[in-house]
Amino acid sequence: MDFRLPKEIEMLKQTVKEFVYNTVDPRAQEIEEKDEIPEELLDMSRELGLFGLSIPEEYGGLGIGMVGKCAVYEELGKTHNGFTTVIGAHTGIGTVGIVEMGNEEQKRKYLPKMARGEWIGAFALTEPEAGSNAANLKTTAVRKGDKYILNGTKHFITNGTLAHVFTVMAVTDPTKGPKGITSFIVEKDFPGFRIGKVEKKMGLRGSHTVELIFEDCEVPAENVLGKEGEGYVNALKILANGRAGLAARNLGSCQRLLELSLDYAMQRIQFGKPIFEQQIIQHYLAEMALDIEMLRSMVYRVAWMTDEKMNVIKEAAMVKLLGSEVYNRVADKAVQIHGGMGYMQEYPVERFYRDARITKIYEGTSEIQKNIIAAQLRKEYERKNRA
Repeated sequence: MDFRLPKEIEMLKQTVKEFVYNTVDPRAQEIEEKDEIPEELLDMSRELGLFGLSIPEEYGGLGIGMVGKCAVYEELGKTHNGFTTVIGAHTGIGTVGIVEMGNEEQKRKYLPKMARGEWIGAFALTEPEAGSNAANLKTTAVRKGDKYILNGTKHFITNGTLAHVFTVMAVTDPTKGPKGITSFIVEKDFPGFRIGKVEKKMGLRGSHTVELIFEDCEVPAENVLGKEGEGYVNALKILANGRAGLAARNLGSCQRLLELSLDYAMQRIQFGKPIFEQQIIQHYLAEMALDIEMLRSMVYRVAWMTDEKMNVIKEAAMVKLLGSEVYNRVADKAVQIHGGMGYMQEYPVERFYRDARITKIYEGTSEIQKNIIAAQLRKEYERKNRA
């Protein structure tokens, strides 16, 4: 593969980089303290086309591939992760279902407004009894005439307070297990749908995680996404599609932490010289740089494989796992290099450290990624030994 980005992607990457450093980052502490993304930052993101990253040009999006998206996500990852999550959850799991599985009528109805950021997207799979065991859904959808009636509760739903369009998984046939799950496009104004509790989290301030409540929620039959009974497979495809992008955001955060740590190591004087002169600090920085380059190589390889329409089930799980683990290792070393100041809120490494922890949990835990990788290894072994 060619590691050089096309000129138009390089230009977009540079534009996003300037936006991040000049506009978003100066307001990171404000986001942290108010637990809210300033509307003007979202408006500027709309103007840059960031909400349309995953949407084809014919529906008003930027129409760029996964390599291009990862280049943008990497720059977004260098700033406040709450802001990054609002954009990433919309352009990833919030949008991809309609792009990949929607029919033409659904695409024309929803995608133009989602590309403009007029309608924000969210993904609703997780429930109190269906976390890593995603097939154990209790939310039901019963067909009544030209509508489905949904009842149940979802939780830990990102973008819940902002979203207008939700990709929702519900059980249409409880006798069929995972094959009895169907995906629906649900609008926030549908009768019987409401937002419940807004969670208070360790990190990702400004990105709100909520409970969704369906009480005889009426969803038109034409809002079935794909075919009835394909919801579980759809959910797995949507999650797999977003994993390279999530790892790219982690990559950007790691790169920023390395920059901050190197600056601090060069400027912090102890024992009459910069702490960079201490071999242990040099080793920490070298280990961070090595981890980052390893992650960068895998992110763009998996992105390239995705654009080439290759099967990336195993590799997507690998890059999500690697991105989470590397981010947490890098954040830990960054705090250690900063010493006591790394524990203080006035330094951004403290925020990155807290924000890193969720990456080992959301959109599939690190343990689930290992299960996926092992399952794919078994399939490869069985195919090889049948041949």
